[in-house]
Amino acid sequence: MSLSSLLEQVSQDIKEAMKNQEKERLSALRMLKSALIENKTAAAPRAEIEVVVSYSKKIRDSLESYPEADLMREKLTREIAYIKVYMPQEMSEQEVRILINEIMTTVGAKNAGMVMKELSPKIKGRFDGKRANALVQELLEKS
Repeated sequence: MSLSSLLEQVSQDIKEAMKNQEKERLSALRMLKSALIENKTAAAPRAEIEVVVSYSKKIRDSLESYPEADLMREKLTREIAYIKVYMPQEMSEQEVRILINEIMTTVGAKNAGMVMKELSPKIKGRFDGKRANALVQELLEKS
Protein backbone atom coordinates (compact mmCIF):
# COMPACT_ATOMS: atom_id res chain seq x y z
CA MET A 1 0.00 0.00 0.00
CA SER A 2 1.63 3.27 -1.06
CA LEU A 3 1.48 6.40 1.04
CA SER A 4 -1.09 8.01 -1.19
CA SER A 5 -3.32 4.94 -1.08
CA LEU A 6 -2.98 4.71 2.71
CA LEU A 7 -3.68 8.42 2.95
CA GLU A 8 -6.67 7.95 0.64
CA GLN A 9 -7.94 5.06 2.78
CA VAL A 10 -7.68 7.15 5.94
CA SER A 11 -9.47 10.04 4.19
CA GLN A 12 -12.22 7.66 3.08
CA ASP A 13 -12.54 6.33 6.63
CA ILE A 14 -12.74 9.90 7.94
CA LYS A 15 -15.71 10.55 5.65
CA GLU A 16 -17.35 7.35 6.90
CA ALA A 17 -16.76 8.33 10.53
CA MET A 18 -18.29 11.75 9.85
CA LYS A 19 -21.38 10.20 8.26
CA ASN A 20 -21.77 7.81 11.19
CA GLN A 21 -21.09 10.58 13.71
CA GLU A 22 -18.28 8.60 15.36
CA LYS A 23 -16.54 11.54 17.03
CA GLU A 24 -13.83 9.59 18.81
CA ARG A 25 -12.90 7.54 15.73
CA LEU A 26 -12.98 10.70 13.62
CA SER A 27 -10.56 12.41 15.97
CA ALA A 28 -8.13 9.47 15.92
CA LEU A 29 -8.24 9.22 12.13
CA ARG A 30 -7.68 12.94 11.71
CA MET A 31 -4.59 12.75 13.91
CA LEU A 32 -3.28 9.82 11.87
CA LYS A 33 -3.97 11.66 8.62
CA SER A 34 -2.12 14.67 9.96
CA ALA A 35 0.91 12.49 10.77
CA LEU A 36 0.82 10.96 7.27
CA ILE A 37 0.61 14.36 5.57
CA GLU A 38 3.39 15.74 7.76
CA ASN A 39 5.57 12.77 6.81
CA LYS A 40 4.75 13.12 3.12
CA THR A 41 5.98 16.72 3.13
CA ALA A 42 9.04 16.01 5.31
CA ALA A 43 12.56 16.42 3.92
CA ALA A 44 13.19 12.68 4.37
CA PRO A 45 9.81 10.92 4.35
CA ARG A 46 9.56 7.48 5.94
CA ALA A 47 7.51 4.53 4.73
CA GLU A 48 3.82 4.94 5.55
CA ILE A 49 3.81 1.86 7.72
CA GLU A 50 6.58 3.40 9.86
CA VAL A 51 4.43 6.50 10.37
CA VAL A 52 1.47 4.39 11.53
CA VAL A 53 3.66 2.26 13.81
CA SER A 54 5.33 5.35 15.26
CA TYR A 55 1.99 7.06 15.86
CA SER A 56 0.57 3.95 17.52
CA LYS A 57 3.67 3.62 19.73
CA LYS A 58 3.31 7.25 20.77
CA ILE A 59 -0.26 6.57 21.91
CA ARG A 60 0.78 3.37 23.72
CA ASP A 61 3.53 5.28 25.53
CA SER A 62 0.95 7.88 26.60
CA LEU A 63 -1.11 5.11 28.22
CA GLU A 64 1.55 4.72 30.92
CA SER A 65 0.83 8.27 32.12
CA TYR A 66 -2.65 7.36 33.30
CA PRO A 67 -3.84 5.05 36.09
CA GLU A 68 -5.71 1.87 35.19
CA ALA A 69 -9.29 3.12 35.61
CA ASP A 70 -8.72 6.62 34.18
CA LEU A 71 -11.11 7.76 31.43
CA MET A 72 -8.25 9.13 29.33
CA ARG A 73 -6.55 5.73 29.42
CA GLU A 74 -9.75 4.12 28.15
CA LYS A 75 -10.02 6.74 25.38
CA LEU A 76 -6.41 6.10 24.30
CA THR A 77 -7.04 2.35 24.29
CA ARG A 78 -9.98 2.85 21.93
CA GLU A 79 -7.87 5.16 19.77
CA ILE A 80 -5.24 2.42 19.44
CA ALA A 81 -8.01 0.06 18.28
CA TYR A 82 -9.04 2.54 15.56
CA ILE A 83 -5.45 2.84 14.34
CA LYS A 84 -4.76 -0.91 14.52
CA VAL A 85 -6.64 -1.35 11.23
CA TYR A 86 -3.70 0.29 9.43
CA MET A 87 -0.95 -1.60 11.28
CA PRO A 88 0.88 -4.62 9.89
CA GLN A 89 -0.27 -7.99 11.18
CA GLU A 90 1.31 -8.77 14.53
CA MET A 91 3.69 -11.69 14.91
CA SER A 92 3.21 -14.37 17.52
CA GLU A 93 5.79 -15.04 20.20
CA GLN A 94 6.45 -18.42 18.60
CA GLU A 95 7.20 -16.79 15.21
CA VAL A 96 9.66 -14.44 16.89
CA ARG A 97 11.33 -17.32 18.74
CA ILE A 98 11.81 -19.10 15.40
CA LEU A 99 13.34 -15.95 13.88
CA ILE A 100 15.69 -15.56 16.85
CA ASN A 101 16.84 -19.18 16.56
CA GLU A 102 17.42 -18.75 12.81
CA ILE A 103 19.48 -15.62 13.42
CA MET A 104 21.51 -17.32 16.14
CA THR A 105 22.18 -20.26 13.80
CA THR A 106 22.80 -18.57 10.46
CA VAL A 107 24.52 -15.38 11.61
CA GLY A 108 26.21 -17.04 14.51
CA ALA A 109 25.19 -14.23 16.80
CA LYS A 110 26.42 -14.85 20.32
CA ASN A 111 25.21 -11.74 22.14
CA ALA A 112 21.89 -9.94 22.44
CA GLY A 113 23.09 -6.86 20.57
CA MET A 114 24.04 -8.84 17.46
CA VAL A 115 20.77 -10.77 17.49
CA MET A 116 18.64 -7.66 18.04
CA LYS A 117 20.45 -5.86 15.21
CA GLU A 118 19.34 -8.60 12.81
CA LEU A 119 15.92 -9.14 14.40
CA SER A 120 14.69 -5.56 14.76
CA PRO A 121 14.04 -4.77 11.07
CA LYS A 122 12.19 -8.08 10.67
CA ILE A 123 9.77 -7.44 13.54
CA LYS A 124 9.42 -3.65 13.39
CA GLY A 125 5.81 -2.71 14.00
CA ARG A 126 4.79 -6.33 14.26
CA PHE A 127 6.14 -7.29 17.69
CA ASP A 128 7.15 -5.32 20.79
CA GLY A 129 10.90 -4.68 20.91
CA LYS A 130 11.12 -5.02 24.70
CA ARG A 131 9.40 -8.42 24.60
CA ALA A 132 11.69 -9.46 21.72
CA ASN A 133 14.76 -8.46 23.72
CA ALA A 134 13.55 -10.54 26.68
CA LEU A 135 13.08 -13.53 24.35
CA VAL A 136 16.59 -13.06 22.95
CA GLN A 137 18.04 -13.00 26.47
CA GLU A 138 16.09 -16.13 27.38
CA LEU A 139 17.17 -18.05 24.28
CA LEU A 140 20.80 -16.96 24.60
CA GLU A 141 20.87 -18.26 28.18
CA LYS A 142 19.57 -21.65 27.01
CA SER A 143 22.15 -22.01 24.23
